[in-house]
Amino acid sequence: MTSDDSRDDLTDDSTVQKRSVAETYDRIADHFAETRHHPWPEVREFLNDRSATVGIDVGAGNGRHAELVAERTRRVLAVDVSRGLLGTARERAAEREYAASLAPVAGDAGRLPVATGAVGLAVYVATLHHLPTRETRVGSLSELARVLGPGGRGLVSAWSTAHDRFDRETGFDTTVDWTLPGGETVPRFYHVYDPAEFREDLRRSGLTVVSTRVSSGNCYAVVAP
Repeated sequence: MTSDDSRDDLTDDSTVQKRSVAETYDRIADHFAETRHHPWPEVREFLNDRSATVGIDVGAGNGRHAELVAERTRRVLAVDVSRGLLGTARERAAEREYAASLAPVAGDAGRLPVATGAVGLAVYVATLHHLPTRETRVGSLSELARVLGPGGRGLVSAWSTAHDRFDRETGFDTTVDWTLPGGETVPRFYHVYDPAEFREDLRRSGLTVVSTRVSSGNCYAVVAP
């Protein structure tokens, strides 16, 4: 799952939360993938001059960023809770001839099905903000720290109150509807971060923060284990 959306009751039970997100993105997978052709420039910039044996794209969606990671690694793990989106990622990889490097993995960001220290290069963009509680968000950041090996680097992003569609100074929860071609709307949960809160959640996790910034309405951080 990813989002730089042009269109724009979760419970405390983590299994229900995971199922809700998966069902939402399975429902919109094909249309969502059609609108997500190009990777973000911030991701290109992060990956420039970096390489590793194994990479990971957490919340891979249709694989537009996994494709960039594949260019800089021998193998990229494309992790997403939506099997529908993973199917679109497989199709994209086959069309663009990097399927041999792509390993689609069904799993959620709060409990990555990846061995400790196995990853040298990570992209975790536009996904953290879909996790419904602060505990699960910080936990997912700690999971990223767990899978990053020594010397590994990752890029984390989330929607920010600095985005011009918001008029808020502190972080808040909201829903953003995705509109399907027939007019049906599908609500999606977001936690919109204020930059200070984003930095604090990173600090509370097991990650080491290398740098942070706000760009194009998103908080970004380059992180290490």
